[in-house]
Amino acid sequence: MAFQYTIKLSAKSRGFHLVTEEIIRHCDDLKGIDCGVFHAFIQHTSASLTINENADPTVRSDLEAHANVLAPENAPHYRHTYEGPDDMPAHIKASIFGSSVSIPINKGRLLLGTWQGIYLGEHRDHAGSRQIVVTITH
Repeated sequence: MAFQYTIKLSAKSRGFHLVTEEIIRHCDDLKGIDCGVFHAFIQHTSASLTINENADPTVRSDLEAHANVLAPENAPHYRHTYEGPDDMPAHIKASIFGSSVSIPINKGRLLLGTWQGIYLGEHRDHAGSRQIVVTITH
């Protein structure tokens, strides 16, 4: 059996944002799952989902700083710049960090490690809300 939810996350500023609670609060059926898999997929090409530390916010700011080194704005070799200087770097960052995460479920809870949380990587300067599809299987 499977459950599926489409969740609209509130608009976020550029950077990495802890969204674990914002996502799971929409997943009513999670509590009834003894053993299964939680899969979250972002339906955008300029934002990403990843798992990392949920305690120290400097991890999030360091990830953003390093991502900007890996995919800087205004690189002379970019051709896809139709939506501004953050356009192509956002696509590169989304590909690097990925569009989905899968997490085991046990007794109605995500089996994230003690210091783990789900991050939304917002790679655009002026993005709107983001849509996440969550599929829970058991």
